[in-house]
Amino acid sequence: MPKASNESACRTVPPNRPIAAGVKIGHVHLKVANIERALGFYCGVLGFEVMVRYEDQAAFISAGGYHHHIGLNTWENEGGPPPSLGSTGLYHLAVLYPTRADLTDALRRLIGAGIPLDGASDHGVSEALSLRDPDENGVELYCDRSPHLWPRTPDGRITMFTRSLDRKESTR
Repeated sequence: MPKASNESACRTVPPNRPIAAGVKIGHVHLKVANIERALGFYCGVLGFEVMVRYEDQAAFISAGGYHHHIGLNTWENEGGPPPSLGSTGLYHLAVLYPTRADLTDALRRLIGAGIPLDGASDHGVSEALSLRDPDENGVELYCDRSPHLWPRTPDGRITMFTRSLDRKESTR
């Protein structure tokens, strides 16, 4: 009998009902090579706060006093290299800013720290900055547009795209 895979199960078994509308992604937990370097980026540059720290092995950080939005650990990979291109894993983590002004502040922090962007994109529903953390994890910093501005198909479904972000013509 062939071994079942999650991939085939997801394709062939439709959900019996949609997930609850209030479900959110609570946090992301990243493997990092050096906890101090990771905290320097996420706390020192982006401004997250350390909520809990386990010596030089792990830290849990947040915005606004939540228990944690991002976990960082060196449990399996202290001093290790980033994943190679072409391997599976995290594409990016995304940090949602409440306003375009807050996203602009994040951009100023990145510029001040000398951290280069991989790109700046208009996704129709949002505006996004793409970059890499010190462990080469993809990071997207973004703010949503008001839902009434989201692009839609003629039948009303949301549509998204990736275009270069034009700072002058961007709307909120």
